[in-house]
Amino acid sequence: MGSIQSSVASLLFILGLCVGQRVVLVQEGRLYRARGYHITIWCNVSGFQGPSEQNFQWSIYLPSAPEREVQIISTMDPSFPYASYTQRVRSGEIYIERVQGDAALLHIKELQDRDAGEYECHTPTTDERYFGSYSAKMNLSVIPDTVLATMTPQVLTRVEGDPLELTCEVSKSTAQHTHLSVAWYHLQGAGEGQAMMILSLSKDFVLTPGSSYTQRFLSDVRLDKVGNTTYKLSIDRVQASDQGQVYCEAVEWIQDPDGTWKDIARKQTENTSLIVGSRDRDFHANIAAVESSLAEGKPLQVDCSVKAQNSQNRWFQVVWLFKEVEIARIDPHGVLALKKEYEERAALGQFQMMKKSNEMYIFKVYQVGLKDKGTYSCTVSEMEKASTGFSTIQSKTSSGIDVNVKPIESHMRVSVLSERQIMEGDTLILHCEVSEATNPLSVNWWHLRKSGDQPEHIVEMERDGVLRPGTSYQERSANRDLRLEKVNSTTFTLAIYNTSATNDGGSYKCEVTEWSMDRSWKQAQETSVAISPLGSNVSATLISRTADIKFTQDFELFCQVPASYVITKVPVSITWQFQPSTGPTGYQQLVKIMPSGTIEWGAAPSHFQRKTRVTKSASASQLLIHSATEQDAGRYRCEVEFWRRSSQHAGHPAVAAAAAVMSNVVAIKVTPPESKLRVDTEDRSLEISGSTDTEIKCRITSLTQKDAQLAVTWYFLPPSPADAAPLQIVSTNYSNILEYGAEFSSPMQKSKFHSERVSSDLFQLRILSVNHGDRGRYYCLVEEWLWTADSGWYKLGKKESGKTMLEFKLSENKLHVEKTNHSITATENEDVTMSCLLQGPSQPASLFSAIWFHGLEHSGMKTLMKMHASGMVEYAEAGKGGRLHLRRPSFGDFSLTLRSVELGDAGVYWCQVQEWQQDGSGAWVERASELSGYTRLTALPPESTVSSRVCSSPSLLHFILIYPLILFLSLIAVFLCLYAKIRQTRKESIYQRKGKELWLDLKGVGDVEPMDADHNNLKAEETD
Repeated sequence: MGSIQSSVASLLFILGLCVGQRVVLVQEGRLYRARGYHITIWCNVSGFQGPSEQNFQWSIYLPSAPEREVQIISTMDPSFPYASYTQRVRSGEIYIERVQGDAALLHIKELQDRDAGEYECHTPTTDERYFGSYSAKMNLSVIPDTVLATMTPQVLTRVEGDPLELTCEVSKSTAQHTHLSVAWYHLQGAGEGQAMMILSLSKDFVLTPGSSYTQRFLSDVRLDKVGNTTYKLSIDRVQASDQGQVYCEAVEWIQDPDGTWKDIARKQTENTSLIVGSRDRDFHANIAAVESSLAEGKPLQVDCSVKAQNSQNRWFQVVWLFKEVEIARIDPHGVLALKKEYEERAALGQFQMMKKSNEMYIFKVYQVGLKDKGTYSCTVSEMEKASTGFSTIQSKTSSGIDVNVKPIESHMRVSVLSERQIMEGDTLILHCEVSEATNPLSVNWWHLRKSGDQPEHIVEMERDGVLRPGTSYQERSANRDLRLEKVNSTTFTLAIYNTSATNDGGSYKCEVTEWSMDRSWKQAQETSVAISPLGSNVSATLISRTADIKFTQDFELFCQVPASYVITKVPVSITWQFQPSTGPTGYQQLVKIMPSGTIEWGAAPSHFQRKTRVTKSASASQLLIHSATEQDAGRYRCEVEFWRRSSQHAGHPAVAAAAAVMSNVVAIKVTPPESKLRVDTEDRSLEISGSTDTEIKCRITSLTQKDAQLAVTWYFLPPSPADAAPLQIVSTNYSNILEYGAEFSSPMQKSKFHSERVSSDLFQLRILSVNHGDRGRYYCLVEEWLWTADSGWYKLGKKESGKTMLEFKLSENKLHVEKTNHSITATENEDVTMSCLLQGPSQPASLFSAIWFHGLEHSGMKTLMKMHASGMVEYAEAGKGGRLHLRRPSFGDFSLTLRSVELGDAGVYWCQVQEWQQDGSGAWVERASELSGYTRLTALPPESTVSSRVCSSPSLLHFILIYPLILFLSLIAVFLCLYAKIRQTRKESIYQRKGKELWLDLKGVGDVEPMDADHNNLKAEETD
């Protein structure tokens, strides 16, 4: 908003210049100023007429009464101020400063809270007429002074060159956005005179040194902000000119609306007194050796020390001299410079020179040689740092120290220890022990297979521990089958893994070299090792606690290597093999335990994996098979293989079996359990009268196991003939799934016969609406099933129950059904009708149903169809449903029509008629029933005719139809051929000769008498 007002004012000012219009401008607000500080507000006027010096009057509109003007001060009227400002104006606390004739500054020396409000600058007119603006306004807000700057006052005494650190705590809590600047000042002497700035950090975080500290700002004067409110002044080396008073000043800055930054508050800390004393700059250089007389190869350390006052704040350079010749130097920054010979030795790790502190410098040779014998000294120079670098102030050289190096001699002794004999595949361990050696050692191992052979280099360990395998052992080293390690300072152990009887036996030599600088001494010792081949004198034994196993019993087999040969180091795998008693011949791999413990299942029946546990120890393996069945019976054996590994590393698998032994064979016999299934075998007789329901019982008297499952099959034996085969009615397997027999699979039969399990030991066959066709013997066949984990359900045994004879007794209430027997002879494919007539009177409220039966001579009968009292018809066999037709042309006529008679339809037919009446409760009950006389049907094949024989014989039909056609086409072809030949010749004689030949040919070709013979044969067949 303020910027808009300023723009408008500027525009008016410009217009005023153009047309003579008065414009008054005041400093843009709102201004924020801290309470208690001196402030100024400028005001100027332009475009006026009259004298060049204009008058200014200031007023304020307080927030409590924004419409009421309160006059403050005027340049033309001393009585202008209101009473609340009169005293402050008279005392000079508020005054106006003329900058020039048309500009003035309002000064308030000590701002108070009541000074907050809207200020108006007014210029009384000097114009001929009023034209333009004569006043301008701005806002001033008074905020609290929140700046804090504190530093603990103290008196510090330093010596020239000492460091100095002072901290100042500066903070603010102004609500407006403000910045802080921090500066450190120095007052000479006791604090009189003008303060000189040391270093300041501006509001924009720019460091600026004072004029007296510009050079030192680049070297040892620093100002750091080390916390949110903490500022630290650091002087690395104080000088005499730094003596006096030091304080810290903090200034708070705010940005006005016109974009300028204005300091609104400042605070100074209390002074800290600094006293700087002069320093003694003299120093001394000394040299000393840890041991001045030492043997060749021992470490040499020479120390150069500097004794000086305030040494940590002084710069020194140290030069090492050997026989008065410079060999190394360390500059003031600690940078090392070596002569060429010592630079090479330092690169090899033989030499080191370092600056331990500003007072201690160390020269060290790790393995002193004869060439290091002589006098050592050091020269120390004090340096002064300038902008162009370091310059020498003074130098001191230490006294010399003589170092005596004595040559050494070797008293080394070597011995080799190892096992004299090991088993193939075991690890060969050779210990090479060195005594009385005082210098670094290198070791070489050699192998001699047999006397006269060239020794093979196995491996070398250099002085620094680097291993270098021989040419012929590089592959084994890469596979980690070879290892040489330094157990301690005097023992070197060679380990060869996965040893071979043919390649690793023989003599081994350890050659040790002792090194001292440029000289060396060698000692060697050897030993012989014999390696026994794998599998030698080893056998495997397979044993079992019992060979005759009962069904579902657990059994275990043990595969053992003799205790005299316990395998602890050689990888071993054990393979269990199995040959079943029945089925495939030959042994199959059952399971294999690899050296790593991995189990591999073989091609043996998969049920072993679900019930077999196999374990392996150092010299034995156990095979445990749970819940034995007949599938587990057979011959077992085990094979023990001794392996070589590609590497001794645990993650590398064995790659080849070096030897194998086969165990003896153990035959396991699995005896099935004896079934204890028992069924009630007593024969019974059951007589049913009327069309009632009945049940045939099947009782279980004992089981082998309580958890055994039972399958029950019901059978039916017709009354005749005596040797009739049983018919399966319905079976229920061990999973309670029903399956009806072929003779009882029609919907009518399924709804009639039901198999039920009444209790755990009782099954029954329920027969609904028993009729004459249900007569016969019934029995059940019970099967006992047990579950095994490997083969699932298996049948343990079966038992057949006693037979129940079911007799059907007609109702005592007789119906009058025609009893006359009939005989009908019908030709195949004819339709026949068999009568079933109800005779005599009947009750008007009665309903009748009829059942037709069919049976062969001297055999049982079976139901064909049933017509219910409601008129619904059910067929026992779906295939005959379309050929059987029962219709009632009149009351009491239940005749059956059999269409398209087949030869298999021959037999005896009769019907059973039932009368139904309602009882008191309204239910239909059977009142009477009666069987009709029978009708004997004889089915004959159709009469045979010539045409029927021809049509029924495909070969004869082909002969009559196809062969004459072929013969006719052949004759036409012959005639066409002869005709072509006749036209080729014109001669009469040839024509006549050709004509005779033609008639001869025609007679031979046209002979069709076999056709007559075939016809006679056909007639003879028809006569037959």
